[in-house]
Amino acid sequence: MGHLIELKDVYKIYQMGDEAVHALDGVSLTVDQGEFVAIVGQSGSGKSTAMNIIGCLDVPTSGIYRLGGVDVSTMDDDQQAEVRNKMLGFIFQQYNLIPKLNVLENVELPLLYAGVSASRRRERAMAALERVGLADKCKNLPSQLSGGQQQRVSIARALAGEPSVILADEPTGALDSRTGREVLAFLQKLNAEGDTVVLITHDNSIAVKAKRIVRLQDGRIIYDGDAHDPQAVVQPEEEREEVDI
Repeated sequence: MGHLIELKDVYKIYQMGDEAVHALDGVSLTVDQGEFVAIVGQSGSGKSTAMNIIGCLDVPTSGIYRLGGVDVSTMDDDQQAEVRNKMLGFIFQQYNLIPKLNVLENVELPLLYAGVSASRRRERAMAALERVGLADKCKNLPSQLSGGQQQRVSIARALAGEPSVILADEPTGALDSRTGREVLAFLQKLNAEGDTVVLITHDNSIAVKAKRIVRLQDGRIIYDGDAHDPQAVVQPEEEREEVDI
């Protein structure tokens, strides 16, 4: 049984004028089925670049990325889009719901793109809404829901595609702390039910809700291990200075 996610010596280098910026500087990482991993780092650490590569939104400059045993590091945009639709469910900070569509239609949308039949779409979308406790709101418009409910709709939309990996990018960033805690508890519940969750965040208090923390700094992994190990949240001095790249 291979790894679900495997990054091997991945570099992502951007040209900024005369300077080459190593957003990822030789990152190797594996994630197995059923894990809950937080990728943590300050802005400029490379975590967003890691998210884009894991999410098949970008390709490495060099190195290998395998998702479900398939090498995606050399794919073109169309091939990447196909892998994205099949394998990945995204949860973003902005819920990215379409205001004119009701909750059910929003959850069905990725399935529509994936060519799933209308009856099967409805069935899968309703099952996903059941899982997030919002089946009774299926006819509502996003504007009729609270922020936390809208984020749960976006989680249902990610689940409806029956993805191998749920990729959550700062999923509580737009929520107050109480609602944020609810959404995190929800991701923990999905993980307990067998879903693989990769969470991207800059916030230690969110990261510790995962089971494993991978901390990035200057494009390199400086910690990879148990989320409850005290070292998981200890930050080196120089990391406290926020730099944006």
